[in-house]
Amino acid sequence: MKDGSQRRQTGYRKTVLGRIGITEEGGSITALFWEKGVPGADTRALETSLLGRAFALLEAYLRGEEVDWSQLPLLPRGTPFQLRVWEELKKIPYGETRTYGQIAACVGNPRAARAVGSANKRNPIPIIIPCHRVVAAGGKLGGFLWGVEIKQKLLALEEVEYEDTKS
Repeated sequence: MKDGSQRRQTGYRKTVLGRIGITEEGGSITALFWEKGVPGADTRALETSLLGRAFALLEAYLRGEEVDWSQLPLLPRGTPFQLRVWEELKKIPYGETRTYGQIAACVGNPRAARAVGSANKRNPIPIIIPCHRVVAAGGKLGGFLWGVEIKQKLLALEEVEYEDTKS
């Protein structure tokens, strides 16, 4: 915000996953984050129309509805590699998964599966940029920034089958 023109606003809502915040900056969504165990009220009265739309889509998604996230302007910040990975993640259809290796191949570096995992971990707009749809080779879940339990819940919403790593 060098010249003050990039107004930043964050809204919070209680969801079935817990309290979630979404940040808008300069007319684009820049972050979505989970505040596990953090008490606090919704801040709907302070939301911009873009934040209201983003939360409405998130709430529909969390009810198990397929939503079109492309109607939201997104501005994730990251390295050029991370940005390429996140663009590929947005192409994964609802109810489907891809492996870290498949995403690596799509961004032009088939040997970069670990780097794809690292980019996923740094995804500033999870769910909307669906890093939860990326699994390890063989269909195992792999990690997730908010924990494997949340990843399982998100995939269950989409009726995605995966290999249970606990067995």
